[in-house]
Amino acid sequence: MAMKIRLARGGSKKRPHYSIVASDSRMPRDGRFIEKLGTYNPLLAKDSEERVKMDMERVQYWLGQGAQPTDRIARMLEAAGVREKAVRNNPKSAEPGKRAKERAAAKAAKAAAPAEE
Repeated sequence: MAMKIRLARGGSKKRPHYSIVASDSRMPRDGRFIEKLGTYNPLLAKDSEERVKMDMERVQYWLGQGAQPTDRIARMLEAAGVREKAVRNNPKSAEPGKRAKERAAAKAAKAAAPAEE
């Protein structure tokens, strides 16, 4: 069984509240889970102690059993000092899109034309 440690959304519209759960990866996001490991409230301040609460012993147990954390949970575990910080490299994230490159080239060509005359 492929296990995940992930967020299950609760709360009303525009007022999210998440449970940190260990679940089978085939189950729906808010569906059946095996164990609740903590809570995450994104509406609280980033430095608030109540923002992320996790039962670290159980998280360590599930990681030992082969459960894979999602990206967001992995970042929370890095902040808590449980996992080593992963190197993230996405050089294309700051690169402009195709249309923006075309506009920039057209603008440069237009700026260069009067300078030549």
